[in-house]
Amino acid sequence: MTGAGVLHSLADVEQALLARWPESRIEPSLQRTTALMATLGSPQRSFPVIHVTGTNGKTTTARVIDDLLREAGLRVGRYTSPHLQTVRERIVVDGEPLDAERFVAAHQRIAAAVAEVDASSPVPLSFFEVVTAMAYVTFADLAVDVAVVEVGLGGTWDATNVADGEVAVITPIGLDHVELLGPDEVSIAREKAGIIKPGAVAVLAGQTPAVDEVLTRRAQDVHASVVHVGGDVQVVWRAAQPHGQRLGLRGASPQYQDLAVYLPLLGRHQAENALTALAAVEAFLGPRGRLPSPEAVRRALAQVRSPGRLETLRTDPHVLVDASHNPAGMAVSTAALREAFPATEFIGVVAVLADKDVAGMLASLSDLVAEVVVTGNGSPRCLPPADLADVAAKTLGRRRVSVVPDLPGALELAVQRATTSPGRAAVLVTGSVVTAGEARALLT
Repeated sequence: MTGAGVLHSLADVEQALLARWPESRIEPSLQRTTALMATLGSPQRSFPVIHVTGTNGKTTTARVIDDLLREAGLRVGRYTSPHLQTVRERIVVDGEPLDAERFVAAHQRIAAAVAEVDASSPVPLSFFEVVTAMAYVTFADLAVDVAVVEVGLGGTWDATNVADGEVAVITPIGLDHVELLGPDEVSIAREKAGIIKPGAVAVLAGQTPAVDEVLTRRAQDVHASVVHVGGDVQVVWRAAQPHGQRLGLRGASPQYQDLAVYLPLLGRHQAENALTALAAVEAFLGPRGRLPSPEAVRRALAQVRSPGRLETLRTDPHVLVDASHNPAGMAVSTAALREAFPATEFIGVVAVLADKDVAGMLASLSDLVAEVVVTGNGSPRCLPPADLADVAAKTLGRRRVSVVPDLPGALELAVQRATTSPGRAAVLVTGSVVTAGEARALLT
């Protein structure tokens, strides 16, 4: 697609976006997005940015930052990816996704500039580049006080990186997208470190020593200050519950030295994400003298939602969906479920994309699930269920594996197995953001 006309319906805009290069096809460069932003008058310069990258936990951390900032009275724009059910979820203002009318208007607003850049570039703007521009012009037009922006992939050459984050947040780094970002965690860290800009504050979640060294060196090179989550700020104590956890947090500010809160998310990793978010808000609002009160922090965290991240959709039997799509993410989700549901047997419903570490994900699930129902999802990149079954049989043993090609049928079988189990049983639907989104659509 080399042009972008003015479209007038959400369906037409979605079709035009999907006709562009997908997020799985990358031409690493900021030239196209930079040219587009310049043509639009550099809207990304009209508001401060909190920029979020990492391998796992980015979206949840961005959502919590958004919630905390709004509780402090700010107008917040949030840009995250990928979406679960509708592309409109990616661009959020005042806590709500853009409605269809404003989403279409954002596309209309940039259409001429997109056409101009497409015509002058050997590679047209991609889906992600165009939606990123839509987010930035929307935030500028609506005069947000701050934008919380999640990187799509990597950091240095990600389209979002045309903005300079006043605060750069880096959640735990692991192996994912190795064909694009590098074969090991250190290589991936070098790419993600590119969002740390001169004079910024880098909020670094817990990392391996080698990764932390890369990130800290980048911060030193650009004269950015560093906040280490787990060192400068800490989760002092945790008490897991079936639907969340109680936490004691210690922030950098004196008013957050012994902050007891409730977080309605499962797992130690979500406690760390919440702490990382609080550290980012302290770094942004502290110098402005606008830190939210302890009571405001408690209110914000108690209302946090993270759709598709160990999200309970039904309770009889318990059915959870989780968007984990790499071994590290699957491992922390498994640990969270074992902690929250220690006496429960899990039946997994798994559909994955073909370019992922499928055996590694299944190995992370092995100690949690009594059996798995392998299936498919609607992505053209989906690993065929028969091929997934072969990998699962090698990893889990063939007796623990069933195959149902369609997701509705797989869900029905898993729920039936959980319902008829002689002990306490639950269903976990996982393997991909696409799988989680389609399951949510079917179950809600």
